[in-house]
Amino acid sequence: MMPDFLSAGPADASTTLLLAHGAGAPMDSAWMNAIAEKLAEQQVRTVRFEFGYMAARREGQRKPPPRGETLMPEYVAAVEGLGAKGKLFIGGKSLGGRVASMVAEGLFHDGKIAGLVCLGYPFHPPGQSDKLRTKHLESLDVTALICQGTRDPFGTREEVTKYGLSRSIEMFWLEDGDHDFKPRKPYSLDGHLSHAAEKIGKWATET
Repeated sequence: MMPDFLSAGPADASTTLLLAHGAGAPMDSAWMNAIAEKLAEQQVRTVRFEFGYMAARREGQRKPPPRGETLMPEYVAAVEGLGAKGKLFIGGKSLGGRVASMVAEGLFHDGKIAGLVCLGYPFHPPGQSDKLRTKHLESLDVTALICQGTRDPFGTREEVTKYGLSRSIEMFWLEDGDHDFKPRKPYSLDGHLSHAAEKIGKWATET
């Protein structure tokens, strides 16, 4: 089944970013809408889609998020269904970014994508720092950018700097940000979203 897409930003943009949502919020959540708007200001076209379990919730079916590995075929199908022209990056928020990271290498070496962008990567479940989701990131051979809050309970800066991630991954830290990049004063969520979008726009142009 072909996913429905939600687009934002200039239709003639030379750069497109395909984004999947996090585990508990849909593709048109306030957070996803906000980052799409910020990216549009950087001349990045974003295209969002939903995994089947989330789409089913719109019809009243309360399905829990499945294991990330089982969503990999859906992400690949979204890339194929999009048929983007120009430079295509894939990524997502939390779970969506993790799934994208697991399919990125094959798509990258097939010449279908230019790189990977993760927004708040779930390095481990909150409070369970021993259950890492990093093994494939240690040898990832894909140009990648991970935007992460320094106090994200799914992976703080102090923790992540010890993981030995692949050199192909660039970390962009948002000071005092949580899993949604939300910081405490004097920082602001709007400011952090703007900084993340600016970084993504510049990084994508140079990649």
